[in-house]
Amino acid sequence: MLAAGAGSTATEIGASRLLAPYFGSSTVVWANVIGLVLAALSLGYWLGGRLADRRPRPRLLGVVVVGAGALVAIVPFAAQPLLDVTVHGLDRISAGAVVGSFLASLLLFAPPVVLLGMAAPFAVRLGVADVAGAGAVAGRLYALSTLGSIAGVFVPALVAIPLVGTQRTLVGTGAVVALGGALQLRSRWLLAPAALAAVLAVPTGVVKATPGLLYEAESPYQYVQVVQNGSERDLYLNEGIVKHSVWRPHTVLTGDEWDMFLAVPPLLGRPLGRVAILGNAGGTTARSLARLYPGARIDGVELDPAVTEAARRFMGLGSIPGLHVVTADARPFLRRTTHRYDLIVVDAYRQPYVPFYLATQEFFRLARSRLRPGGILALNVATVPGDHRLADDVAGTLRTVFPQVLAWQALQLNQLVLGIDRPRSAAALHAAVPRTPARVRSLTRLLAAHARPVAASATPWTDDRAPVEWVTDRMILDFEVKGDTRNEALLPTAP
Repeated sequence: MLAAGAGSTATEIGASRLLAPYFGSSTVVWANVIGLVLAALSLGYWLGGRLADRRPRPRLLGVVVVGAGALVAIVPFAAQPLLDVTVHGLDRISAGAVVGSFLASLLLFAPPVVLLGMAAPFAVRLGVADVAGAGAVAGRLYALSTLGSIAGVFVPALVAIPLVGTQRTLVGTGAVVALGGALQLRSRWLLAPAALAAVLAVPTGVVKATPGLLYEAESPYQYVQVVQNGSERDLYLNEGIVKHSVWRPHTVLTGDEWDMFLAVPPLLGRPLGRVAILGNAGGTTARSLARLYPGARIDGVELDPAVTEAARRFMGLGSIPGLHVVTADARPFLRRTTHRYDLIVVDAYRQPYVPFYLATQEFFRLARSRLRPGGILALNVATVPGDHRLADDVAGTLRTVFPQVLAWQALQLNQLVLGIDRPRSAAALHAAVPRTPARVRSLTRLLAAHARPVAASATPWTDDRAPVEWVTDRMILDFEVKGDTRNEALLPTAP
C-alpha cells in the first residue's frame, strides 16, 4: 500500500511535467490531469474490489502491482512520440490544450493509475480475517497508502525531478512500485524491479525535439528552452507557444510586446533612475531600457534560476549595464525591498496566466508604496482580438489604488496598463514625445495618442477573490474556437 500510494501521486506529478512542454501548465491542463487520475483511481477501486472478492490471493495482488510499476516506468518513453502526434493532429483541427491534455492523460497515465487503484481494496480484502477487526485493518492500510502518497508528492517535486529529471523519476517510481509487488511473489519476480532500475541508466536525451535547440532544462518551476531562429535567440517556457524573451545580436528592439515599455520613461518628466522588472526572464526589457536610457539602475526579478542561467549563457544577460538580477518571487521581493523606483514593470506571466496575487488591490497598494513620487507601474496584460476582459478587470482594479490609470492596446494580444502616481494631462503625455530617444519616439507618440483613461472597478479583485484563471480560460476557449493565434503588431517596425 505504501508503494501504491507513492506511485499514484508521483505519476500525477510526473504527468504535469511531461505535459507542460506540449500543453502548458494552465488550470485546464491541471484539471484534466487531476480529474483523470481520480477517475482512474475510482475505476481501479471498483475493479480491485470485484477481483479481490473472486480471487483473494496475495500473488494476484503482487502481479497487479508489478504491472502497475512497469506501466509507470514505460510512460516517459511513450510520452514524446505520443505527445508529438497528439499536438500535430490537434493543430490540424484547431483544438488545443483542453482536448490535447485530456487525451494524453487518458492514454498515458490512466492505465497505470487504474492498476494502482486496484491495490487498495485488494489489500483490505486480504488483510481482513475477522469482521470485528475490519475497521482497524482498513485504517492501517489507508494510513500507509496516504503516507506513500505524501512521499509521492514531495520526493519527486522537491528532490528527484530537480536532481535527475522527470524520466528517471518516473522510472525510479516504477521500480519502487514493482518492488512492492514483487515482495508478494516468488524471488524470481525481484528481477522485474531490478530490470526497471537498470533502465535508469538510459540517457534522457532531448525532452522535446525542436529545430535550432540550444538549451533545455527542467527546473522546479517549468520546462525551459532556448532556440536559435536565424540570428535571433528565443526563450520558451513549457508548451513553447509564446516567446518569453528575445535576443538579437544587432538591436535591442523586437517589434513586439517588450518594446511597449520603452514608451513609458519619458512620461516621468525626469531622467529614469531606478527600475524594477518583475518577471525579468531572459532580460529583453532590461537590455532595451539599459541601452536607450543609460544610467538606469535595474533590479531584474526572476523566480526561476534556470531561466536566469539560460539567459546568461545564451542571451547576453550578463552584459547588460546597470542590471542586478534577483532570484525571488515578485511580490515577496517588493515587500522586502527598501528601494523606491521610478518605474516598476510587471511582466511575470506563467503562460498563459498573470499570477493572481499580482493583479489585486493589495499588490497594487504595495507597488505604489515602492514608487517614488510621480512614479509609474506598467503592466503587460494579455488580450485577444475583441476580448479584453482580463485587461479590463486588472485595469479597473488598479484604478481603485492609483489616481490615474491609462490603457494602451499596443498589440492585438498585449495591452499596456499604466498606474500613474501623479496624474498627467493629455498635453503632458504629448509633451513627453520629444524627450523620447529617437529610435522609439513613435512609440511614445502612439501611447500619447491612443491611451485611454480607465474607470475604477465596482468589484475590484482582492487577495481573497481574483478569478484570473476563470477569466483567462474563458478567453482562451473562445479564442481557440476562432482558431487565429497571430499577434499582429500594432507597434511600428523596429529599426
